Amino acid sequence: MTKIIGLTGGIGSGKTTVAKYFASKGIPVYIADDAAKAIMDEPKVVQEVQAIFPQNVILKNGLLDRNTIRELVFADKSKLEQLNKIIHPKVKSDFENWLKKNKKAPFIIKEVAILFETNGQKYCDATILVTAPIETRIKRVLERDSTSRETILQIINNQLPEEEKMKLATFVVTNENLNITYKTVDNLIEILSKN
Repeated sequence: MTKIIGLTGGIGSGKTTVAKYFASKGIPVYIADDAAKAIMDEPKVVQEVQAIFPQNVILKNGLLDRNTIRELVFADKSKLEQLNKIIHPKVKSDFENWLKKNKKAPFIIKEVAILFETNGQKYCDATILVTAPIETRIKRVLERDSTSRETILQIINNQLPEEEKMKLATFVVTNENLNITYKTVDNLIEILSKN
């Protein structure tokens, strides 16, 4: 039976870096955010999402304006809940199909940004939390995205506090120094391969 290892971390923690490192070691990695983005590009889903908002959130190319949607849902939790009700079941079904294709692997990594916020850990055999100091996280996101410090802090404040996540996580990877991070992940691969 393939073990499902949930991988999570707040914005800017470096969970994608850790996910890519797992993948580079031949471990199947499912990125829930990428799946959600692909699903949100489906014409039927574009219409479902537009129906939530009074203002237009569709770009000229027929795709959703993710930046506008992000601002709207972080300003209004009920809109975020409505959006999640559309997207989450579709991602869940997509993951189940992906898992069937990777059932020979001893374990897989399921990277989910809001794993603990959605109580997703109950569907995992173990969880890994990637963490980093808040200023490091903010700096990384400012360098990566065209966004403001205020928006980043808003996103961080909408996510479960790090202390809470640490209590829920099976393993914690502190991602400040990449060499140390990779060594920690190598150790985790060894542990997860044995159990």
